[in-house]
Amino acid sequence: MFEHKSRFKSEIRISGRRRGFTLIELLVVIAIIALLLSILMPALQRVKKQARAVGCQANLRQWGLVFSLYMDDNDGAFAYGDSSGQWRYVLQSHARDRKLNVCCPEAANPNRSSGTYGAWGEGSLDSDYVSQIDYGSYGLNRWVYNRTDNQDNDGYWNGRNVKRTDRIPLFQDCSWYGAGPLHYDLPPEYDGDTSSSTGHWRGDNMRRVCLNRHNAATNIVFLDISVRRIGLKELWTLKWGTNYDTNSIWTRAGGVRSSDWPQWMNSFKDY
Repeated sequence: MFEHKSRFKSEIRISGRRRGFTLIELLVVIAIIALLLSILMPALQRVKKQARAVGCQANLRQWGLVFSLYMDDNDGAFAYGDSSGQWRYVLQSHARDRKLNVCCPEAANPNRSSGTYGAWGEGSLDSDYVSQIDYGSYGLNRWVYNRTDNQDNDGYWNGRNVKRTDRIPLFQDCSWYGAGPLHYDLPPEYDGDTSSSTGHWRGDNMRRVCLNRHNAATNIVFLDISVRRIGLKELWTLKWGTNYDTNSIWTRAGGVRSSDWPQWMNSFKDY
């Protein structure tokens, strides 16, 4: 009787012991966690990239408001500009007390100064406008300047007192503080190519704005102060200047084929 009770208690103690994980079980759990991370990480990266794109559009809306305030005070006309970067100084009085971001969130690293994700110039992300004007990753469409009083400078819009301002770029993602795209400008040879074939502001300036920051697209605030995501190939269909041909050889209306584009752009949507 005593032996039976002793054996019964021993069995209770044995069955009540806490059982730990074996090495194989731990490895299986680690493998499952690694698999889940491999599935989730790309999705998280996409979400982060989308959030940065939304942040970029918010920046451009603020800049669009400043441009609009300036044109309100000047009968709808923008400033006379001799330089693509003249806007930085012209807008000071309208922008000084506003919190403006000079960089797209995808190009906010001051250590990167070239290519798709680079910022132009040397400056600061400080909220003081004066410290920002020589640094940024946005640029003006040079053709919105008020240059129509000079017959040698045709192609300029003067301001927003024109039709279809929703198709005229004003301010956008840019590798320089300004660009004057032409309908025959060549596309970038590779992702991040911002070079000019002539070294002049009228040489392949489309490359300055054809930046793959937002998944085969870029962000633009138009002359009507609307902000939209624009496909990279779609850039050639916008009305950059008064003489710009929106049915050029780089558009579907002009007969372009996907294979005509540089290889890195082949798969992008055609327009």
